[in-house]
Amino acid sequence: QVQLVESGGGLVQAGGSLRLSCAASGRTFDSYAMGWFRQAPGKEREFVAAISSSGGNKFYADSVKGRFTISRDNAKNTVHLQMNSLKPEDTAVYYCAARRSYYFPLVRRTEYDYWGQGTQVTVSS
Repeated sequence: QVQLVESGGGLVQAGGSLRLSCAASGRTFDSYAMGWFRQAPGKEREFVAAISSSGGNKFYADSVKGRFTISRDNAKNTVHLQMNSLKPEDTAVYYCAARRSYYFPLVRRTEYDYWGQGTQVTVSS
């Protein structure tokens, strides 16, 4: 069982940056693949980025490639999403997700077993 808690969301102007964090409970964090998803009002939850259990492999949605960076610190049971050059279309609730797996990448919602409560990111134009 893993519990995930996101933080770091907020309001930022277009072109600005935010860094999201996800803190995970449990003693086997380094066996979990992690991902970030987002859901805008009226839209389905979509994949943003994924990182393998070791942190050695990363994968991004085309819409955020080159602007967002996913990272993890297995010693601190945390995963981060650095978001630069933010656009109004990045506005959404951002969710952290986990699955105990060494398979990579995991890009579908159904591939993840655990979810955080989400953190709101709003980008103003």
